[in-house]
Amino acid sequence: ETAMDVGLIDCHCHLSAVEFCEDIEDVIMRAKEVGINSVISVTEEANDFERVIHLSKSYPGVVAPCLGIHPIQCWGSQEQRSVRLQDLDSALPLFQKYRDEIVAVGEIGLDFTPWYAPHAEHRDEQEAVFRRQLEISKALDLPVNVHSRSAAKVTIAVLKEEGIQQALLHNFAGKPSVAMEGVQAGYFFSFPPAVSRNEQRVKLIKQIPLEHICLETDSPALGPDKQLWAKCL
Repeated sequence: ETAMDVGLIDCHCHLSAVEFCEDIEDVIMRAKEVGINSVISVTEEANDFERVIHLSKSYPGVVAPCLGIHPIQCWGSQEQRSVRLQDLDSALPLFQKYRDEIVAVGEIGLDFTPWYAPHAEHRDEQEAVFRRQLEISKALDLPVNVHSRSAAKVTIAVLKEEGIQQALLHNFAGKPSVAMEGVQAGYFFSFPPAVSRNEQRVKLIKQIPLEHICLETDSPALGPDKQLWAKCL
């Protein structure tokens, strides 16, 4: 029985993104046509939550919703900034409201890219938001779907400190030695089509055991061509 017989799962994408508002029906249809049975759709901000839940009800069994607050808020706008603890305020009751409908807590994590988190207080607050959501995942007994850009080592250390058993590190770009720490902890790593253009990432993937590797599109970002916002699905 091949993967295509079972059906593929896109382990990380953003179906609630504005880029999909016009043609979500076509996106789902194209995904099904190429053998994708299920799409794990993450959120980045509290105002995404209701939309991803709505999509999961519109496409039951296909759209698997996650709720999470991303370490970078107001993505792609002039207001783009590092997350603050108050960004969690409106999200907290929604985790409880939809606890029986979501499949994971995500997209959560750390992003220490210098222009997003230039100061220690930015990184500390990101970590506080991350740890709070890890606590929520444990309370709800759900896995986490994790962002770790420029923060791979710290991200895996925090996951282990918090006793997280089930984690998917999406688009992981850390050192192989750090990835191995995650492998030993039982974590999974997913990679989008864009890694095919990155020789360093190809070397990393070859060192991760196949049974710890998953596939994602991160759609509408990180497609196989160089246009960042190419729709992968």
